[in-house]
Amino acid sequence: MFSKPNIIATIATTLWAFFGGYLIWGIIGDPLLLNYVSGPDIMRENPDYFHLLIGCLLMGFAFSTIYGKWANGIFNLSGGVKFGFLLALLSGLGEGLIDYSTTNLISITGALLNAVLYFVFYVVMGIIAAMVYRKF
Repeated sequence: MFSKPNIIATIATTLWAFFGGYLIWGIIGDPLLLNYVSGPDIMRENPDYFHLLIGCLLMGFAFSTIYGKWANGIFNLSGGVKFGFLLALLSGLGEGLIDYSTTNLISITGALLNAVLYFVFYVVMGIIAAMVYRKF
């Protein structure tokens, strides 16, 4: 669990979670989703960067650890893409549809657009993890 490849993959995926998350949801997603959420005050004016970084670290560690076991020693880009796709299916589309059906936070269009952003986010994360594991 604390092998060299997993630690390096954790660092790389944490950086992607932090900066890639900002790119995907802060820059690209914000204007796309603005009309599909329940109100303009749903996002904080200034993020709590300490807790955001801890969340990204936990996400990177969990993603890298599970990918390392799931890949079963075969670390290639297609495996990373498949793993990222499955996690996006779980948390992006699955949870997005559940959120849409149980809350008033987002419309169905917003949930589906957000799911697309999750697919990009997790597929890139899978590629990063695969490349790191393959290298080390």
